Amino acid sequence: MTDPILQIQNLHVAYGGIRAVKGIHLDIAPGELVALIGSNGAGKTTTLKTVAGLLQPNSGEIRYEGKSLHDTAAHRRVAQGIALVPEGRGIFARLSISENLLMGAYSRSNSDEIAADLVRMYELFPRLAERKAQLAGTLSGGEQQMVAMARALMSRPRLLMLDEPSMGLAPLMVKKIFQTIRDISEQGMSILLVEQNAKLALQVASRGYVMESGAITLAGTSKALLDSEAVQRAYLGG
Repeated sequence: MTDPILQIQNLHVAYGGIRAVKGIHLDIAPGELVALIGSNGAGKTTTLKTVAGLLQPNSGEIRYEGKSLHDTAAHRRVAQGIALVPEGRGIFARLSISENLLMGAYSRSNSDEIAADLVRMYELFPRLAERKAQLAGTLSGGEQQMVAMARALMSRPRLLMLDEPSMGLAPLMVKKIFQTIRDISEQGMSILLVEQNAKLALQVASRGYVMESGAITLAGTSKALLDSEAVQRAYLGG
């Protein structure tokens, strides 16, 4: 069996007096798309931020490509191949689309490879290519999500984490974003997807975890979770 690209073991995270993550276990195989679903406040975003190095765990271990991430700074994690597309997108509103994308490659030095990847991003997101000089803050929510995803991909990650990519988007744009997620996954990218639209997330993922009040309460194949009465009642309107 292939070793996980990401392995979370007994992770506890607390801040501001709140125990946000309570001893969770989670793993992702290389090239796998895994969904983490749950309601607001379940601890999903905290989990992603901790993997990215933006929050520090109280205890437990996060291993990436077999090595502990303990004491690895956030910028070093990006250089090692971990990228986070944050909830709310976090783009640089006063920079152009192309400037935003180049910011994603800040840890890289080969200008020819960076230029080639920029071309690939515009092929992946044709809408961005049409307006590469436009200020990112003037784009629609869906276009800003595309910028955030392309910027993350410019770091050449081996693990891509997406936090609520469908939030606030029109249905047609959600469909486009999730088709892109499928395309990226089919190219072999390992993806951890946090998404409140549980049905949509489980339809694109191979496996899923259900998180409630900081704990993982269910885990299994996407089909098993979609068929689960508990998941249907809580998240699918069943």
